[in-house]
Amino acid sequence: MNLKSRQPLHLFALLVILFSFATTTNIAAAQNVKPMKNAPNSFADLAEDLLPSVVNISSTQKITNTQAYPQFPEFPEGSPFKDFFDEFMGQRMGPVPAIPAASLGSGFVIDGEKGLIVTNGHVVAGADEVRVTFADDTNVHAEVLGTDEKTDIALLQVKTKKKLKGLKFGNSDKMRVGDWVVAIGNPFGLGGTVTAGIISARQRNINAGPYDDFLQTDASINRGNSGGPMFNLNGEVIGINTAIFSPSGGSVGIGFAIPSNLAAPVIKQLIKYGKTRRGWLGVRIQTVTDEIAESLGLDKARGAMVASVTQGGPAAKANMQVGDIILSFNGHDIDSVRELPRVVAETEIGATVPLTFWREKKVNKVEVKVGELEKAEETGLLDMENVPSTRSKVSNSTLGMTFGQDNQTGSSQIIITNIEPQSEAAEKGLMPGDIILEINQQTPKSPQDASTMIEEAKKQGKAYILLLVNAKGGAGTRFVALKLGAGE
Repeated sequence: MNLKSRQPLHLFALLVILFSFATTTNIAAAQNVKPMKNAPNSFADLAEDLLPSVVNISSTQKITNTQAYPQFPEFPEGSPFKDFFDEFMGQRMGPVPAIPAASLGSGFVIDGEKGLIVTNGHVVAGADEVRVTFADDTNVHAEVLGTDEKTDIALLQVKTKKKLKGLKFGNSDKMRVGDWVVAIGNPFGLGGTVTAGIISARQRNINAGPYDDFLQTDASINRGNSGGPMFNLNGEVIGINTAIFSPSGGSVGIGFAIPSNLAAPVIKQLIKYGKTRRGWLGVRIQTVTDEIAESLGLDKARGAMVASVTQGGPAAKANMQVGDIILSFNGHDIDSVRELPRVVAETEIGATVPLTFWREKKVNKVEVKVGELEKAEETGLLDMENVPSTRSKVSNSTLGMTFGQDNQTGSSQIIITNIEPQSEAAEKGLMPGDIILEINQQTPKSPQDASTMIEEAKKQGKAYILLLVNAKGGAGTRFVALKLGAGE
């Protein structure tokens, strides 16, 4: 085929390409797709400004024990073996000093004039000496002013003639999934390392503490980054790098940072008091499942369900009851159970605040005077009493379990004595030895009464039965919703 015969084909292909481009553009416009913003050309200016305020932290623990060589047998006088050991091993038989345990991490300056530095609590936990190294290799002693185990935050102070620049906290709540972030720290002891990535997820719960609300990032974070800052593109600290998920021990692109909005109030309290002072409500709570919401007539699964009320606590004084579902606290809607501890903790101690809850298929309101969590811990108000064992048996085939009662002691508590292995009750973690406190918010008086209450609910056509259970050994109470007929 000559060139002239190919010209129509080239023209046709060009028309197809132009049509495809125009069609794609029109579809994007019709769907209101926002044009993607360009990534930053460089993080160099940002890194240059921030690096002097990020520090390396090393801590050591003094070990008084010494390691000695194994004891050798004693040889008789004149033995050639005795002469050998006296000559060659005599210098080595004494105790050998153990090497002090060391920890490496990162931190950042928040107040240059006062020399205040923030890091992770686990970086300085149990340390006898803490040293801080700046970007110019200046190394100074640091004093631990306070730590908070629940959020893994520590506050240090250094005294130096060096001029320090404090970093500012940003609003972590404004960070969106996909936003750029920059991390600076001391991975594997390599100081002043800058990495960049995005916010991969928000509100991660990694079971590190009661207030888990981590930011997840793919910015490279490794061992030694703990306590270092995570920045937005304005150079504001929006997170404290704390943990990584790593089967290999190195970065696999899953790191976690404490949000600045969670860290900042804790740091302020450490500065003011040297410890935290959190608000306390005096309840144990659990998740509201779809089954629990349906059994209690709530429109959907939301709020935090009260599994137990501490005697003498703020909630008890406000006449809160087991089974109440807390819907809002001090004007904050509680959409999930994880939100309530944080909201309560950040509330001023001694303040009287409004609380709304769901009880008997309607919304109720009370005023609660907030207590102090640390004081409650010190006085033992949070301790749970062990639950006595029970005897006597009545089987219930509907749920696939057997109830019992201790007739010898006269205890009125109902205990689960047996559970069918394949039953829903077993799948949801119920075990022999658990105490049944309530069935559909009514207290059973005997094993037979418990079984009757279940069968009556089944006859009434109810889809679920709601049990309030105290775990074996007094480990805590929780609600469990079971399908009626699941054991058949």
